[in-house]
Parts: sequence; structure tokens; C-alpha cells
Amino acid sequence: MLSSKPKHVISVVLIFVTAFLFGQGAARTKEHFFPEAVLTSAEGNWGLSFQEDGEPPVANATYEELAQYDAYYAKNTDKKILYLTFDAGYENGNTAAILKALKKHDVSATFFVVGTYLDENEDLIRQMVSEGHTVGNHTWHHKDMSQISTAETFSEEMEYVEKKYEEIIGKPMTKYYRPPQGKYNEANLKMAQEMGYKTFFWSLAYVDWYENDQPTHEEAFEKLLGRVHPGAIVLLHSTSFTNAEILDELLTKWEDMGYTFKKLDDLW
Repeated sequence: MLSSKPKHVISVVLIFVTAFLFGQGAARTKEHFFPEAVLTSAEGNWGLSFQEDGEPPVANATYEELAQYDAYYAKNTDKKILYLTFDAGYENGNTAAILKALKKHDVSATFFVVGTYLDENEDLIRQMVSEGHTVGNHTWHHKDMSQISTAETFSEEMEYVEKKYEEIIGKPMTKYYRPPQGKYNEANLKMAQEMGYKTFFWSLAYVDWYENDQPTHEEAFEKLLGRVHPGAIVLLHSTSFTNAEILDELLTKWEDMGYTFKKLDDLW
């Protein structure tokens, strides 16, 4: 069982919750909401406590607790390795610059996409795959999957994405899953595992999702350089023009710090 006992924390716990939701026929909102809260449970919202620069944060589930469900938030290592991932809920013109920077640095990333992204951006999906990136499953509608109680409904959200991806690429999708809104429970992790999926949370992220209130370059570097740590799964949003503008320099700075980049395949 996942532990439900709160972990001792020094700093305030950051609960990362993505709030843009997608429904059949519903209009999309292009904002994400990651409120701060006190960690109270190992289930519900994925939570991190950043305590010391350069060190892994304290999460609300351990490596071992997650691993039994083929789930991960970082690699437990002292080696300076990073795993770069992007959440892609919609396209607003920043992905081209992100892909250009990744190509320049020969970095392979994973893009977790929702159903509307696949529907509206087939050429970008093809480009991602052709340039060596992995496209992961962020569900079709970006619902709170922790509220889904049946394997049938859970599977539908995943399988719609799989089928659309295969229509575009002509090959089966890599079974990598990121829970929408960072919400999860033990039953969901089991459902994903039974479908052959590996689940990926994250250990490094920052406030980059407000399209009309983007962080400055300085603010971005402060968080992403200060909190980077060996084995980090980095979550960035492809909708962020700050990310698009700084990614080349950010990758250079991480490389200068001695970091190299691996695919998620390297985590186990």
C-alpha cells in the first residue's frame, strides 16, 4: 500500500495540479493551476517539498512505493542525469523553438499529449517522433483520473490516445503515462500498470503555465538551476514562451553543471 502518513517537511509543500481540462465538445481553457498546500496524503495530488538546492525534493511517495506500480518521479542516483519531459495540452506556437533547441543539443525528450493535441497537431507529432522524441499518454480529456473507479472508463481515456497516435504514426504508442493534474491513487496506478503502462510524475518543475503571466528568464533560471538534482524528471510545459526562449541556454547551463540527458527508458 502507498503510505498515507504525512512526511516531515521543512519548507512548504508544493502541490502541482494542472487545471486545464478537456471535455467532449467543451471549450478549452489555456491555464494551469498549481496551488501551494500542505501535504496531507500520499494519494490525491502529487506533492514535492524542495528543501535544499541541488538535492532531490521530498515527495509524498517514495521511490519504492511507486516502483511496485511501475511508477516513477525521479531516479535514485548520484549521477548527474536528467530526464526531460513536456506536458502538451494545446499548441500556441512555442513547440517549434523547443524542438529546435532539443535538436541542437541532441536531447531526446518525452512529450505527454492529450487528445486535442493529437487531433490538431499531427505534423508536430510526426516531427517529434522523427527527431527521436517519445510521445506519451496524458489521456484523451485530461480528466481527474483519480475519480474514475472502473477499469473500463480508465482504459477508454488511454486507448483513445493510443488509437489516434497509431493513426498518425503507423506504430503503437510507447506506454508512458502522466496523470492529468498530478492526481492519482493506488487503484489508478494499478489500472495503468495492468494496461502495460509506466507512470511518470516529476521531481523538478516551476510556475510556467500561465500564458499571460510568464516568468522572466531570471526567475526561470533561479528555479530550474537551483532545484536541479541528479536523476531528476523535469516537467516543463510546451505552451510556455519563456521555456521556448530559454531552453537552448538552459540546456547549455545544465551541461556546464555536468548534467547529461537520458530517455525515460533509462529509469529502470
